[in-house]
Amino acid sequence: MAGRYEAVLTAAEKLHVRLLRLLTGALTCTLWTMPVLGSLGIWDLMTHGPGLSGIFLILGFLAAYVCFLGILCWMCLVCRRLRIARRLLVWMLLWIPFLNYGLALYVRGLAKQETDHILYRISLDGVRAEKNVCSTKYPLLLVHGVGFRDFHYFNYWGRIPRALKKNGARVFYGHQEAWGTVEENAGILKEKIFEILRETGEEKVNIIAHSKGGLDSRYLISGLHMAPYVASLTTICTPHRGSMLADLLMKLPDFLYRGICGLMDRYFGMLGDRAPNAYVASRQLSCAWTQEFNRKYPDSSSVYYQSYASMMKCGASCWLLSIPYWILKLLDAGSDGLVTEESARWTNFRGTLKNTYLRGISHGDMIDLAREDYKGFDVIEFYIHLAGELKERGL
Repeated sequence: MAGRYEAVLTAAEKLHVRLLRLLTGALTCTLWTMPVLGSLGIWDLMTHGPGLSGIFLILGFLAAYVCFLGILCWMCLVCRRLRIARRLLVWMLLWIPFLNYGLALYVRGLAKQETDHILYRISLDGVRAEKNVCSTKYPLLLVHGVGFRDFHYFNYWGRIPRALKKNGARVFYGHQEAWGTVEENAGILKEKIFEILRETGEEKVNIIAHSKGGLDSRYLISGLHMAPYVASLTTICTPHRGSMLADLLMKLPDFLYRGICGLMDRYFGMLGDRAPNAYVASRQLSCAWTQEFNRKYPDSSSVYYQSYASMMKCGASCWLLSIPYWILKLLDAGSDGLVTEESARWTNFRGTLKNTYLRGISHGDMIDLAREDYKGFDVIEFYIHLAGELKERGL
């Protein structure tokens, strides 16, 4: 069943590429045809005066222009790399002569990048199909961060789990609470691990944790003495040393802080949290709390630890995290929008993920939040490589 589902998705991707290539080719034709027909029509009218040949050339130009607008509209619908904001911008400026010609060249460039990337990924999947590069000895447990849940129809991890499974990984989810405390969430993870071990017959799991999920997992290992059942812990953008953003929020009047947290608790209670406690959970992200946490719960010598950070280039890198990025920049240092490099640095730090382009890599990019491909960074390949390394270590 899973194989048939993957075949359907691959066929859909190929169909998408064919459509995008067809539209790109048609757009290229109109981009060449319009200036040629327009120039010839004007030249004919200026040299010979009004005549059938000039009129036909002008009509041909107008027909090409109408086709140009229609094709560009369709490409705005089909090209995923445009995203919503850029689509709206193109549609608003589409009707301005000459400017829309430049927009068409921009959209065509994005479409070419998208088709090249999809075809590369399909060919790479074909090469790796029988290798099972992500078939680790122990199953993978993905542990989400604060403010999210493991929903069935909106996966916190985006396209990552599908890619891992396609390459042989056994993937499970933590299903801890969005605003549960570290202790509460660790208890949920403990029960989940025992459930996974019963289902798979394995002795341990590999944990890959993002953001606060790393703190939940560390308490699970050292506070709840679950080290014998955990082979490795990989933390990604985890605030091991807290965040100055949490410290800033704690300076709000307590009645206001509790009121905001109470509203969040009620909302996430409706989404499935059994015991949300945003007041305590948010304070557990402060620098003082994590300092004490690190002192009380050192790493276990029997578990393999590794950590990663990411970095935004500037506030404009990600509109969703632009405000917290600039606040954190003023209070502390550069960050992924929520967590600084120094705070994410933990045992066996593997480095900070960046790219050479303006955008950088945000906190949300590390879990494929936008389901978008970026130049200079492939989040799906990052996780495939991560799982492959765990496999090579015999984990």
